[in-house]
Amino acid sequence: MRVVVEADGASRGNPGPAAYGALVRDADTGAVIAEMASTIGVATNNVAEYSGLVAGLRLAAEHAPGAAVEVRMDSKLVIEQMSGSWKIKNADLAVLAEEARRAHGGPIRYVWVPREQNRAADRLGNEALDGKRSGITVHPSRPASAGTGNQVGDNVESPTRSRGWSADTEPPTTLILVRHGVTAMTVDKRFSGGLGGANPPLSDVGHAQARETGAWLRSLSEHVDDVLTSPVLRTVQTAEEIAAVLGKRPEVVPAFAEMEFGRWDGLSFAEVAERHGDDMTAWFASLDAAPHGGESFRQVQQRVTAGLDRLVTERAGRTLVLVSHVTPIKVLVAQALGAPLDAVYRMELTPASVTAISYFPDTRPERSRAQSPAVGGVWAACRPTSPH
Repeated sequence: MRVVVEADGASRGNPGPAAYGALVRDADTGAVIAEMASTIGVATNNVAEYSGLVAGLRLAAEHAPGAAVEVRMDSKLVIEQMSGSWKIKNADLAVLAEEARRAHGGPIRYVWVPREQNRAADRLGNEALDGKRSGITVHPSRPASAGTGNQVGDNVESPTRSRGWSADTEPPTTLILVRHGVTAMTVDKRFSGGLGGANPPLSDVGHAQARETGAWLRSLSEHVDDVLTSPVLRTVQTAEEIAAVLGKRPEVVPAFAEMEFGRWDGLSFAEVAERHGDDMTAWFASLDAAPHGGESFRQVQQRVTAGLDRLVTERAGRTLVLVSHVTPIKVLVAQALGAPLDAVYRMELTPASVTAISYFPDTRPERSRAQSPAVGGVWAACRPTSPH
């Protein structure tokens, strides 16, 4: 089988709000097999283009395993660098290039095309920026001329079903991670930690975001086994809104509470820099540094990883909605992608957004599931929400 990957990225500001679009076509029929669109926070055009390439190659590996791939992009930089003709001098692009090389193990041919021949991927990226699309859409037998299809929420399907698991295949354990809705401290951009801080409730907007996310996940209700939540008030309230839609009762799992910020809790970045400047400098310089009375990123990683091990052991093969916070979710995503922990500094996670990770059983005889679940795959990320 031969497939074509079309990818593009866009940044409104360069750097500015950025997104990518990617799709996979059957090379012989032109039929779209799968397509994806996602925002990536603030980034440059080049980072967005490389992110689209990585997404496209992962789509090809997922939905056309073993196929020969031809990548078509209108970015001369990406095509020449990935072909080996130009050196990659930018460190961020070098990391993304390596991700692209690991994303697909088969033969790949890189071809530059004029912008007008890359309109489909360009459209996907712009629709993501406009909040009209997010995540993966699969078209098993749909001709390319049939249009782009689903709007936000219409392309949500069971992760086990979308991956084609058969009845005799042991299913993955899937976490559908939801960040809580906004609070007054979220809007004011203040440090808001776990149970040791102010523990603010959701605002009216936060409750509305939680209900919207629950409605967006409604199509998964028959596949969701449990709704779990951090013990912090804003996550509990978000989980209650979502669980009501899905017909579940939320359960508290303490391991996924937000990082404790100690004496920084309730302060803005500017206030912390002014009052505790040395502590903040140390915090940015080392993943082992912690605010006075708070936790370091390493400590949060250890706590969250222990909680994950318990979930994939005790609830193996289940699909779980887990309402948590920025730091724990970023830690889980970094681990699933095999990225270093400092990747948390380069992620953007909006309130009430959704990120799902599937963890597959480790079948190697020398390692049990309890010791190390197989690395998961992120199959959808960051449903657009209101900009609060």
